Amino acid sequence: MNESKDDLAALFSGSALTRRRLMQCLAGVFAPAAVTAKSWSTGALKQSPATSATELPYDPAVLPSGIRSTFVNDINGLRMHVLEAGFESKGRQCVLLLHGFPELAYSWRKVMLPLAAAGFYVIAPDRRGYGRTSGWNVKYDDDISPFNTLNQIKDMEELVLSFGYSSVAAVIGHDQGSPIASWASLVRPDIFRSVVMMSSPFAGAPRTPLSVSDLSQPKAAVRAPFDPIDRELAALNPPRKYYQKYYTTRPANEDIWHPPQGVHSFLRAYYHMKSADWKQNAPFPLKERTANEWAKLPRYYVMDLDKNMAETVASEMPSAAAIAACKWLPENELKVYSSEFGRTGFQGGLNGYRVRWSIKDPAELRLFYGRSIDVPSLFISGKSDWAVFQTPGDFEEMQKRGCTRLLGTHLLEGAGHWVQQEQPEEVSKLLVQFLLDKSQHKNRP
Repeated sequence: MNESKDDLAALFSGSALTRRRLMQCLAGVFAPAAVTAKSWSTGALKQSPATSATELPYDPAVLPSGIRSTFVNDINGLRMHVLEAGFESKGRQCVLLLHGFPELAYSWRKVMLPLAAAGFYVIAPDRRGYGRTSGWNVKYDDDISPFNTLNQIKDMEELVLSFGYSSVAAVIGHDQGSPIASWASLVRPDIFRSVVMMSSPFAGAPRTPLSVSDLSQPKAAVRAPFDPIDRELAALNPPRKYYQKYYTTRPANEDIWHPPQGVHSFLRAYYHMKSADWKQNAPFPLKERTANEWAKLPRYYVMDLDKNMAETVASEMPSAAAIAACKWLPENELKVYSSEFGRTGFQGGLNGYRVRWSIKDPAELRLFYGRSIDVPSLFISGKSDWAVFQTPGDFEEMQKRGCTRLLGTHLLEGAGHWVQQEQPEEVSKLLVQFLLDKSQHKNRP
């Protein structure tokens, strides 16, 4: 691909953009991923007995040409695994990509090259608790405060600085990475100078100030607080429970790490059920946060009380023919996820949910009560993604008060929850246009 940044800016600006022109421009970007997919098997992720996977980068055959796997030491106590693109030339503006659950830096593989082709240096870490990033605790009873939102923002701040940047043109987060990106741009707008939220809308900081009692709780107090809706859900017929509360429980990690169907099949069913391929996904706004309204959500969000997540998704395992037809996540790509999570388990990612329902993390964030995101912002999700509406009112609050410079909201056809994987061309187009036209920030090292 030989287009200059100016050529790309012209291509992505104005009403003259067509899907055909976009696909012509990006053809050379997306082709390598299809070529690379042929060349590796499950053995590409196997390591010698003497070497831990956390010490090795990905086999290059796993990644599209132009993306490389590397490590950065001493990042807030972590050795962080990072994928990067656009590293061939110096002086580019930096874009930081934050994945969700259960994802990895690898989840950005389809949009990194288009961003690099548009002139940006792109970095995507395995976040704290995930993949080949090491230095985090893994047991349920360990202190989970390192997973608090502000400390995860510190992870990202130190990562940016380690690459020689004082700020990034944008921080882009999906799913569990979206609130980290949102809070980062609110707390440190001088570093995170624009933000793109995917799937998880940001309704703004709490409206009320911090209470002294909020910070007087014992440091070990991490039990999920009582919520009346838990009892209301359990009283439904059939009884139900909220998936995020389930993810705070002790059995959750083992349930999905070692399920009867195996971790690969669990992930296949989980990814399928939350994608546009599962035709039952037809989201709409819920009226209020009540048990009766929440009961309208799919079972992967409001689960049957007597089932774990592996059991919940098992009944929706796609057929062999459907798996073979899944172009956005073929088996060899899913194997990257199942190999990594099969090795690490899911507790690190689950800790990201646990801190939301703990005492300390909400108390720390309440220090910023009344604040909004005031840098340029964008929201992208799939039209078949229930995450947009799972917390009634958040999508609307994001547009009213959460983001004062919200430049667009996009719900993409043909995508569910995994929008940057299901519709990478459309997502890339929106990201590049946002970065080139709206986020004119200079942050060269």
